[in-house]
Amino acid sequence: MNARIETAFPDIRPWAAGRAGNERDEAIPHVWTYTGVAPGPHVCVNALVHGNEVCGAIAGDWLLRELAAGLRPARGALSVAFANVDAYHSFDAAKPFQSRCVDEDFNRLWDVATLNGPRDSRELRRARELRPFYDTVDHLLDLHSMLEPAPPIALAGDTDKGLALARAVGTPQHILVDSGHAAGKRLRDYADFGDPLHPRSALLVECGQHWEAAVGDVARHVTLRFLRHFEVLDAAALAKLASTLASVGESVPVAQRVIDIDAVVTVANPQFRWIRPLLGLEVFPYAGTLLAMNGDVEVRTPHADAVMVMPVPQPKVGQTAVRIGRFRA
Repeated sequence: MNARIETAFPDIRPWAAGRAGNERDEAIPHVWTYTGVAPGPHVCVNALVHGNEVCGAIAGDWLLRELAAGLRPARGALSVAFANVDAYHSFDAAKPFQSRCVDEDFNRLWDVATLNGPRDSRELRRARELRPFYDTVDHLLDLHSMLEPAPPIALAGDTDKGLALARAVGTPQHILVDSGHAAGKRLRDYADFGDPLHPRSALLVECGQHWEAAVGDVARHVTLRFLRHFEVLDAAALAKLASTLASVGESVPVAQRVIDIDAVVTVANPQFRWIRPLLGLEVFPYAGTLLAMNGDVEVRTPHADAVMVMPVPQPKVGQTAVRIGRFRA
């Protein structure tokens, strides 16, 4: 697979030491927390769950530079976290798809049994290091990007509070309501984030293709609107942040569209193959359209007007090949 890399990868080494929210806390590497004078929620902008998804690094580096220059939250606490730093530092433009992770997918580890269990990997060690920090976060924005070109999309999970947060942030235009992957639980669904009755919340946003020119701008605009929603920054600070952004992406879509996922295709056979390449958010008008062969098993659209969400061109056994849904009326 050829890769066109249109983005610069920021140097995040200046942020390696981390910064604790107060004197009683011990800093965690690559996690920075600033506290406001007034009480309020602890919000976190989270980057680099996958090492080759540079958009979060761009937004996190941008926000930390503003904080280093004197920007401060008006209330609550504001954190920026770089998660899978080892994977990010392993990025090689000649092999850009290989730095998604080091040993395993960081975003499939977030169930208690796995975190407390005997398994070991570099991703699990980092997840266990970060877990006490995430347990203090009230509202999480997790910035990601996609393998193939497609419009940005917000992943709200399967709770009403997740959908409400996606709508409150107001961008991107498309919102996905889904329950995750068979291979393991995502960070956005971890513990209280995934509890429909708990006030803590999380939103995962796929900001576009991994390395397309606009992906960093999308991530920064989503970050700005996330911070605006929770009123962590005052009006003057928000205006200053907004002034550093390009105008593209500043306008809010007229109406967001919700996609409900009702089928997840997981690869069960190493001979999995697509009948033809799929496009992100492509709509198939007829039920029963043949999409792929999962070994000898046919994969067909389960209903009319089936929407293809984040298809993977060459998925591996155990991975999600595509999620299939429909636009909510």
